[in-house]
Amino acid sequence: MFSLEGPSVRELAKQALSSVEGGYDLLSPKFDHTPFRTPDGVLDATAAALRPLGPFGHGLDVCCGTGAGIGVLRSVCHGRITGVDFSRGMLAQARRAHRGAGWVRADARALPFVGVFDVAVSFGALGHFLPAERPALFDGVYRALRPDAILAFPVAAPQRITSGWYWALLGFDLTMRVRNAMWRPPFVMYYRTCPLHAIRDDLRASGFTVTSVPLAVLGHREDGSPRYRLVVARKASRL
Repeated sequence: MFSLEGPSVRELAKQALSSVEGGYDLLSPKFDHTPFRTPDGVLDATAAALRPLGPFGHGLDVCCGTGAGIGVLRSVCHGRITGVDFSRGMLAQARRAHRGAGWVRADARALPFVGVFDVAVSFGALGHFLPAERPALFDGVYRALRPDAILAFPVAAPQRITSGWYWALLGFDLTMRVRNAMWRPPFVMYYRTCPLHAIRDDLRASGFTVTSVPLAVLGHREDGSPRYRLVVARKASRL
């Protein structure tokens, strides 16, 4: 799962025993060589699904990490592109890799923007927020957007109980719960705490109108349903 340029087992263990912020600071130099980075196929499919909804002006990448989503925004935006993350290490990597974008260090649960952006994206970040924290996240993105702007992010279909991935993700989440019960500071990262129906409910409670777009290019499950969908949450226009 890891390339030769990726982190060692010792480095991963040290990261896992840190806080979320501290862990990503440690992991940042090698993050793009791990399976935790959003695959290019998912990024490309997201960009393709967003293009018919644009073009957009200013774009925001929420929890931008090393900046994998910046290319998506550049392909659909003609204005300023900004990435926001709370890890100094991840932002340092993003600055080096993506010249010309703006970078802001901030907690995504308290975004420092009001009515600035026409589109926001996020990739692979929802598992870092406990269900009780998602309202603050979505409320902050809602405030950061202009009227009629959208927040978009891909979500994978749930794994079937017969899938090896179902048990692998369940095992990971259980391991993290035991770790967080026994060790401080906590490292919040869960794969099974953000089902699509709960995300929709939280987005609607924040004021968004929510739809989803199948990302058919990423394949289908045995029952014909898409493996991935793009959640599109739109902020209402002013009357």
